[in-house]
Amino acid sequence: MKLGEEALPEPPGGSGQYAGSTRSVVIVAGDIAAHPDTTVGETAQRTGLPQSQVSGAVARLREAGSVRTAPDPADRRRTLVRQAPGTSARVAAVRAAGASKVEEALARALGEDGARQLPEVTEALETLARHLSVRAPH
Repeated sequence: MKLGEEALPEPPGGSGQYAGSTRSVVIVAGDIAAHPDTTVGETAQRTGLPQSQVSGAVARLREAGSVRTAPDPADRRRTLVRQAPGTSARVAAVRAAGASKVEEALARALGEDGARQLPEVTEALETLARHLSVRAPH
């Protein structure tokens, strides 16, 4: 996760008010992807993050266009959160940063032999990504 964070481009306007919260946003985004139409409280329970941190992450994700929120039709006091359809501008920016940022972070982590080991490690990560991608429960 730390390597992935290193490879992320800086959000528009810098990290400023959100410094240190990238990891919680990634965790919350993954949980929402796996549990559509969830609440902040449910996400907090599943992830172990404080509810205030989950609320902040949801706000950032909504601002970036990655999630949508709507009142729960069964209980209008609750708000449901789900992934937004399509690709948000933030996700597009991260993807545009390209594999080179990821490869740079991997090479730093691998140390001296990084250049030699990079193709093998990259291939292994691509295999893992294919087999372990986030899926909604059946």
